[in-house]
Amino acid sequence: MPNEMITRVEGQELVLERVFDAPRELVFKAFSEAEHLKHWWGPRGWTLPVCTIDFRPGGVWHYCMKCVDEKQGDFYGMESWGKAVYQDIVEPEKIVYTDYFSDAEGNITEGMPPSDITMEFVEQDGKTKIISRARFESAEALKTVMDMGMEQGITETWDRLAEYLQSLQ
Repeated sequence: MPNEMITRVEGQELVLERVFDAPRELVFKAFSEAEHLKHWWGPRGWTLPVCTIDFRPGGVWHYCMKCVDEKQGDFYGMESWGKAVYQDIVEPEKIVYTDYFSDAEGNITEGMPPSDITMEFVEQDGKTKIISRARFESAEALKTVMDMGMEQGITETWDRLAEYLQSLQ
């Protein structure tokens, strides 16, 4: 696949980089508007039946990913809720937020590690390079989410984003 994701762990930080063949403003919108996110957020075989977003510093993005692929065995029918609280937004350059596991009411799930995420959107000759830095409270907390399959999930999610962006152009 062109523009594969580069993944590296730096201590308690997970760094992801990938170039998308789409203008920076469009890629930024894909991360900031519910109508875009519903088309691509989540691994393959998962949908986003709930997605509310208040895109401003202090605002909250609350969502539910649901597995709709019967081939995924025990995951089929599973729901995974998440909540992000935006800290800083510089359109179309940067989004900073804290990412939590949550329940359907938006309550933070105890015992699941949150992460502080900084996403940079870098213009590159009509394409967009995303650099995502997810800082966890410890290397152990990062290992916990990596052991849950986070790298595969993000790779599939960003593959879906690339496909979605192509469908818009």
